[in-house]
Amino acid sequence: MADFGRILIYVHAGFGGLALLFGTISLLTTKGSRPHKKSGLVFYYCMLTSTCLALVIAFLPKHESAFLFSIGLFSLYFILMGYRARNFKQQSYDTTIERLMALFMMTVCTAMIGYSVLVLSQVNTILLVFGLFGLFISIRDYYLFKQVDRLRKGWLKMHLGNMIGGYIAALTAFVVVNKIFPKNYGWFIPGILGGLYIMYWMNKLNRKVRIT
Repeated sequence: MADFGRILIYVHAGFGGLALLFGTISLLTTKGSRPHKKSGLVFYYCMLTSTCLALVIAFLPKHESAFLFSIGLFSLYFILMGYRARNFKQQSYDTTIERLMALFMMTVCTAMIGYSVLVLSQVNTILLVFGLFGLFISIRDYYLFKQVDRLRKGWLKMHLGNMIGGYIAALTAFVVVNKIFPKNYGWFIPGILGGLYIMYWMNKLNRKVRIT
């Protein structure tokens, strides 16, 4: 079992590295171009594989981690929503699955917050911050999925925002594992910088809509 777990960890890390590489290519290429779409698709599948393996590893003997499992689900939500957001531009798209995903995300984030206080008997800053942020995002998404017209107009923002969110998750994992920043800073610096990048694109898309 130990060898099996080690192999899974290596495969998980390998796909995570590929996700980071192709995610970077996707970010640097022109949005909507063939290289962007191709690299973005590879990023999605690599990130999906890496995240799913993380969920399995979190249950293996000597690797049990509710923390890893919850963060894995957090990352999975972003990439799935980013990928599925492409469907929102359809004239009549049923968002039942997305609403269920948002409800599940609310449950996960509430559990992350509760685990920190009730199980650990102390406030875990990482779980608390990620839990509160995820709870805010999932509640916002749930109500947005009921507004079909608004969702159809904003599908590109949903796509970019969530896919970049998935990239931030991959970058955060790389930074934390390699201890690039001291203490817990590595958990937050990629998110802060990535958040600013997302704001840049949201503002750019909003200006484009106003012009057209």
